[in-house]
Amino acid sequence: MTTREWMPRPHAPAPSARRSAAERDPRPPMTPPREAEYRPRLPIDVRRALAAHQRGAHDPAHTEHQSVIWRVSRTPEGVATLALRVERTRVRAAAWGPGAEWALDQVPRLCGDGDDPEGFDAGRHPLVASAHHRHPHLRIGRTDLVFDALASAIFEQKVTGLQAFGAWRMILTWCGERAPGPTPRPMFAPPADWNLIPSWTWHRAGLEPPQSQTITRAARRRASIERAATEASTGDERDAVFTSLPGVGAWTSAETRIRAFGDADAVSVGDYHLAHQIGFALTGHRVDDDGMVELLEPWRGHRQRAIRLIMLSGAFEPRRGPRLAPEDHRAR
Repeated sequence: MTTREWMPRPHAPAPSARRSAAERDPRPPMTPPREAEYRPRLPIDVRRALAAHQRGAHDPAHTEHQSVIWRVSRTPEGVATLALRVERTRVRAAAWGPGAEWALDQVPRLCGDGDDPEGFDAGRHPLVASAHHRHPHLRIGRTDLVFDALASAIFEQKVTGLQAFGAWRMILTWCGERAPGPTPRPMFAPPADWNLIPSWTWHRAGLEPPQSQTITRAARRRASIERAATEASTGDERDAVFTSLPGVGAWTSAETRIRAFGDADAVSVGDYHLAHQIGFALTGHRVDDDGMVELLEPWRGHRQRAIRLIMLSGAFEPRRGPRLAPEDHRAR
């Protein structure tokens, strides 16, 4: 079967005379894709590993259409569109754009091939053991794209997911680069120069000034941040790199480590809900961040893996009040 046979038809512009911004920005010239095939050495839950990198249901850089997973990224070689079809024993990949070769080479790590669960003892708690039994092939994938992982985590600081994902969608659509290839809808890579985005564009997107200023300041040091974080060999060393940036704390650093490096031990201390959820699942009552860290200590080295299994267990505390209402600083 050829690539053409397993891919959906490209996005067709709407017939309306009023075209969207995406339709006014024509897609790059179509070129034949580069193709590759990845056969995991051991069974891997590829779809779940990839889903962790999607920023909301309408992420302009990640979507699934007709059983094909589409990702757009700004690789060290340039923008790349990656299409992945997950089959029983293999992942078929096609890529377009100047970064296509890099994206294809990175597919195994994106799917979780580099994640080693050796030493993880799920039997330390019956709930984790049950979740591991139902999801034995869970792996933590990595993007290897340090700054974009950092930026996406900063978007999510101290706001609801609805706000963060909405702002991410707007900034990529307005300021990103149109994805090459036959994407099922207009898709966009993250901006090349985050620090050139004007303040009023951040404001229109709904991202608050502390977050937009943190991204802008960090973008000026992008090369040194990426180099230092990549050369670091431990989570603590990477924390030191990221938290040296004004506006970046332990939570943002942990989220960046998880997304960019697939860190199986990272714990997002400071999350609005996580400690409560972990505490309720493992003990039946809420705990604070210190209590969460203590509960996860038996899985040190694999604490992020334990967290993901706990979240997959479905053991969530019943809601006792309304959801946190999003705040919109644009209305002030």
